[in-house]
Amino acid sequence: MTAEPALSLSFSRGGPTGVAADLQLMPGEILALTGPSGAGKTTLLRIVAGLVRPGEGRITCAGEVWLDTKAGIFVPPFRRRTGLVFQAYALLPHLTALANIRMAMGDLPRDEATEAARRLMADLDLAGLEDRKPANLSGGQQQRVAMARALARRPSVLLLDEPLSAVDRRSRRRVRDQLSTLRQAKGPPILLVTHDLEAAAGLADCLAVMEAGRILACGPPAEVLADPQVAEVLDLG
Repeated sequence: MTAEPALSLSFSRGGPTGVAADLQLMPGEILALTGPSGAGKTTLLRIVAGLVRPGEGRITCAGEVWLDTKAGIFVPPFRRRTGLVFQAYALLPHLTALANIRMAMGDLPRDEATEAARRLMADLDLAGLEDRKPANLSGGQQQRVAMARALARRPSVLLLDEPLSAVDRRSRRRVRDQLSTLRQAKGPPILLVTHDLEAAAGLADCLAVMEAGRILACGPPAEVLADPQVAEVLDLG
């Protein structure tokens, strides 16, 4: 019996988004999205999160229908169990690192949420920084706090926008280790926007190359990167 995809999305270029996609991910599968700036990578993540509506299409995740334009279904962002890490991090400046993570677990008793937040911080090499506010954290540390907060929601899908850029080598290693752990444990599927082709080749099950709002190629990273058309778009010559 064939397992059902953990995430299935198909939407058109119609409407204001200018993006088209037709993708399926299994539990724990990592799909890396790359392409030139303005190709639509971040918009694709925002559509999955419910922050942007496509002209038409359908999105299902963990057995739930999040979008079906023909049936008039649109689940708002706050009801979609997504873990979001965008480039700006969006940490609340007046809260400590621990509190930023704990707030994502509002459905748990405070003591239980605190303990879970501490475990996530330890997993991402953040132990000892619990009481620091974002202004007192490095860029790499803020990025890892944002990652821990996303995981704290126990997401059905993890949406990561350039999580490996503009951070130190130690942060990159810890984030890559965490993604590998999620993949091995068949955790939530992961959509990863990155310009780091080495990381994509080492982490991702599939690589999708976007150009002008459409997916030019999608498949195993080595095969996709060997495509002359892809090499031209990514300027790999």
